[in-house]
Amino acid sequence: MEFKSRIKRVNDHVIQFLTSIDFYKITMLQFLLHRFPAVTSRYKYKNRTKGVQNLVKFLSEINEELDWLCTLRFQPFELDHINKNAKFLTIDFIYFLKLFQLNREWIKAWVDDDGNLCIESAGPIIHVTLFEIYVLKIVEEVYTRNVYPNFDLTEGRERLKEKLYRILEFEKSGNPFRFADFGGRRCFSTAWHEEAVATAAAKLKPTTFVGTSDVLLSYLYGIKFIGTMAHEIFQMAQSLVRSLDSQTFILNEWAKEYRGNLGIALTDTLGFDKFLYDFDKYFSKLYDGCRHDSGDPYIWGDKLIDHYKKMDINPMTKSSVFSDGLNFPQAINLATYFNNRLPVSFGIGTNFTNDVGVTPLQIVMKIVECNGMPVAKVSDTPAKTMCENDGYIDYLRKSIKCQLKGKSFNV
Repeated sequence: MEFKSRIKRVNDHVIQFLTSIDFYKITMLQFLLHRFPAVTSRYKYKNRTKGVQNLVKFLSEINEELDWLCTLRFQPFELDHINKNAKFLTIDFIYFLKLFQLNREWIKAWVDDDGNLCIESAGPIIHVTLFEIYVLKIVEEVYTRNVYPNFDLTEGRERLKEKLYRILEFEKSGNPFRFADFGGRRCFSTAWHEEAVATAAAKLKPTTFVGTSDVLLSYLYGIKFIGTMAHEIFQMAQSLVRSLDSQTFILNEWAKEYRGNLGIALTDTLGFDKFLYDFDKYFSKLYDGCRHDSGDPYIWGDKLIDHYKKMDINPMTKSSVFSDGLNFPQAINLATYFNNRLPVSFGIGTNFTNDVGVTPLQIVMKIVECNGMPVAKVSDTPAKTMCENDGYIDYLRKSIKCQLKGKSFNV
C-alpha cells in the first residue's frame, strides 16, 4: 500500500516548511539570539563519501533549491506548535521566528578551481546557522532524485520492518529500549523520512519511540520533538574566551538561558577526557546527563559512570544519549551492556532514515570560523575532526594534552 504523505506540498522543492529542521537548531538559535547576536560565523560543506566525491553536476539544481528556501517564512501553525510544546522558549524569540527569513546573500554554492562542489554560509550567526540542516537535506535529496529516479522503496520498508520487529522482541524479554529519530539531516528523501517516522510512531509505544528531531514531523504525527545543543556553540566560544575555557563558558551560559531545561550536555567537542576535566561536581549535578557522539561508546559510558561515582552521584539518576552513527543492533547491545548501570536512550539517524538498499552520502556542514578566527572540533573519532587551520588545531590539541597532564603549554 502506497504511503500517503501529510505534508501539503505546493511544488517539488525539497524544503516545504522551515520547521523541516532539527529542533536543536531552534533551541540554539534562541541561545544565540539572546546571548551572542553579534557573532559572525562561516559554515563549510564537506562530502566524506568514498567513491562519490564530485556532485558538481547538480550545482544548478542545488542553487534553485537555495533560491526557493530563502523565500520561506515560518507559518502560524508552525509557530503555534513550537510555542505550545516548548515553554522554555520565550515569546520574544517566537516573535523573532515570525519575522525570520533566510538571506540568499549569505549562502553560496559554486565549483572551485579543482572542480569540486563548494557550499558556504557566512554572516551573522543568528542568520546563517539554520542553513546547515537545509543544505544537507537539499544535497542528499537532489542527489537521490537524480541518481535513483522513481526508486522502489520496498527494500527500505522491509529493512525498517525488521528493525522495529527486533526492538519489539528485545522489549518482550523485559529490557527497556528508548530511541528517537535523529535522521532528518541525512534522509534518503523527505518523503521516506516521513514514512519511517510515521511507521515507527504507529508500531511502537511512545515510551519506546520517544520522538523525532524534526519539528514538522512532530507536528504532523503528534509526537515529541527532541534536541538540545550541538558542537557549533562550543566551537563558537573558542573565539570569545580562552579556548581551554570554551566548554565551561558555554555550559554556564546554557544553564543561565534555559534554567534547568534542555539539560543534556554534549561531550566531544574537545574530546571526552577534556570534557570530564571540565565537567566538575557543579556541572555533573546541574545537568541531567550527557550525549555521546564520537569514540568508543562502551568506553565512554564506563568513563561516565566512573566520573559520576567520583562525584558521589548515582549514575542511575542521570541520563545518557548515544547518537554516533548507530544502527539498531548496536543500540540494543549498548542497552544490554548498560542495563541497571546507566539509563540510556538512542538518537538513530542514517540507519533509520537512509537504509533503503543504496549507499547514503556522508556529508556535513560545519562551522569553521567565528569573528574571523578559526574554530575546531577535536573529535574522539579522528575522521570527524574539522578545522581549516592546521596551526590552530595543533595548538589546541597540545594545549588540551598539557592541561590534562597538569602542565602549562607555551606557544
